[in-house]
Amino acid sequence: MPVLFCMKAYFCRMQKTMVKPQFEFVALMASLMSIVALTIDALLPAISHIGIDINSLNPTRNQLLITMIFLGLGVGQLFFGPLSDSYGRKPIVYLGFTIFAIASIICVLSPSLEWMIVGRILQGVGLSAPRTITISIIRDLYKGDYMAKIMSFVTAFFILIPVVAPAVGKASLDNFGWRSIFYVQLFFALLVSIWFWKRQPETLKLAYKIPFSKTIFIDGLREFCKYKETVGFTVISGLITGAFLVYLSASQHIFESQYHLVEEFPYIFAGLAVSIGLSTFLNGTLVLRFGMRKLLLISLSVFCGVGLLYVILFLGLPNPSLPVLLIFLTFQFFCLGFIWGNLRSIAMEPIGHIAGIGAAINGFISTLLAIPIATLIGNYVDKTVLPLFLGLFICGFLSLVIFLYIKRSSSRVIAKI
Repeated sequence: MPVLFCMKAYFCRMQKTMVKPQFEFVALMASLMSIVALTIDALLPAISHIGIDINSLNPTRNQLLITMIFLGLGVGQLFFGPLSDSYGRKPIVYLGFTIFAIASIICVLSPSLEWMIVGRILQGVGLSAPRTITISIIRDLYKGDYMAKIMSFVTAFFILIPVVAPAVGKASLDNFGWRSIFYVQLFFALLVSIWFWKRQPETLKLAYKIPFSKTIFIDGLREFCKYKETVGFTVISGLITGAFLVYLSASQHIFESQYHLVEEFPYIFAGLAVSIGLSTFLNGTLVLRFGMRKLLLISLSVFCGVGLLYVILFLGLPNPSLPVLLIFLTFQFFCLGFIWGNLRSIAMEPIGHIAGIGAAINGFISTLLAIPIATLIGNYVDKTVLPLFLGLFICGFLSLVIFLYIKRSSSRVIAKI
């Protein structure tokens, strides 16, 4: 409810400066991005049921159904971003939706975990097109503070999807079986793609089309690596995302198997997602007063400290009571809103001249780091939640060390100047 209230107030302020077609544009862009969250989070209540049906009874291996979609998201954007600069935004979005549809059918028909993982990776590849190109379309049409307003509202809508997606997945599972979740995802993707086809004109002007080159990745990577701050904060993004993916992939096992809360799981997941939404809105207000780096330093310190406190209190002990666990997770996720709200902006600051390929490389590298972290730590989240918080602490601590190193190096450069 607090997030919905904030969104309503924010939307009312936006209406004063937006005409009717712009409101539809914001809603359409938000819908394009939200398919990713629906595809990931709606499946969470069904993981154990899928495992039984495809004869995969190891809950830690079944977590790959969540983490592997991020591999597809990371790899896909490396291709779709540059391709959209060459052939236009709309054709690449259609290509992405086509791959997503084929991948969804593979998931529905999968006889084993291995085939299901292939389908989930391909789903991620397909969805990386609308996810990446949404940002490109907004950049084509807006700039400066107004672009920031559009992006803020789109992001707010996107964050709300994890609140409802597990409940949608649970309702589909209970009434029609786990395969119906993929049909719901396909139906939503079809509606959005038709809406996009009918109402969104091509935004890439003919004069700005760039011939596709096989060296574009190497040239972009060389330029990307020139900037220590960009590389450092991209690594931090991978560490923090990897730590969060442990929770995302193991949450169903934690609450349903360790705490025996099968029916309550979607509501617990939604409540924790609200904490991220609240901190994201709060970051948008405070960042102008305190600055991105200061807020990031504070949030990383708290994120690391909360994880360490849990490890100290419960090392060698069984899981705490549910309220205690939720308090710790709420603090961790509240920090995430500030961390994610500032990390990418800082990383992209020095590379505005290669923003398109730079954003793709940033996302690819952070995802490439996050997946093995999530897979490694997730294998230990079997009997207790302790490995989750140990992973959150380690990733937070390493991120803090990198942040302070970059800050110290930057201070030395400024002092020399």
